[in-house]
Amino acid sequence: MRLENIVVDARDPRRLGRFWAAALGADPITDEPGLFEARLPVDDYGAFLDLCFPRVAAPSTSPARLHLDLAGGARQREVVERLRGLGAEPVDIGQGDVPWVVLADPEGHAFCVMEERTAHRDTGPVAALPLDSADPARDAAFWAAITGWVPSAGSPSTLRHPSGRGPLLELCPEPAPKAGKNAVHLDVRPAAGEGDVARRLQDLGATAVTGPGELPWQVFTDPSGNEFCLLAAPDGRRLTAGA
Repeated sequence: MRLENIVVDARDPRRLGRFWAAALGADPITDEPGLFEARLPVDDYGAFLDLCFPRVAAPSTSPARLHLDLAGGARQREVVERLRGLGAEPVDIGQGDVPWVVLADPEGHAFCVMEERTAHRDTGPVAALPLDSADPARDAAFWAAITGWVPSAGSPSTLRHPSGRGPLLELCPEPAPKAGKNAVHLDVRPAAGEGDVARRLQDLGATAVTGPGELPWQVFTDPSGNEFCLLAAPDGRRLTAGA
């Protein structure tokens, strides 16, 4: 399996997707009224993350448990001004006096522009993906098992693509237990011929939210209740428990 998508619920996929494609320098690959997708290379050998913006009738208003930290570093002020020019706005989420800058995208999803950090070297435009967790060490082991990402930044609860490039996946102590649907989630895709991946996910601690159906993905939650989707294998086979 590999981590393939960062999915953000959208009322207007084109507007929101074009903002993020411009913000990150990602290449649009799908531009339709109901779905916008853009590709962000991770390394020089074909690894990538896709940013997906599907239309939803009523985006979740639950507290965010996954967001994007953008690389700012020495150019933090310049990056913030460029993002504001694209349509981002400052937002107060109770962050207080911190060295990073919190902005909201055109649909109100908060994200951060980070200060200089050694751990963010070679990440590209997305420095990190902080994900709330009831048990960061446990959940880091879960996500490492389903993505192939490895511990990084001197922390067992921080993962990174094995190339040493691309964003960090940071499992962070949750401020409160999960309540409601996440407006931002991750998708994983199995390799062709990988076997009963759905059963493997459940053996690792995932919970199936939806069963096999007409859609080419199945919804699970990680051990802390964060939604993610298992996509179809590249050969089109749906790998579900008992299949």
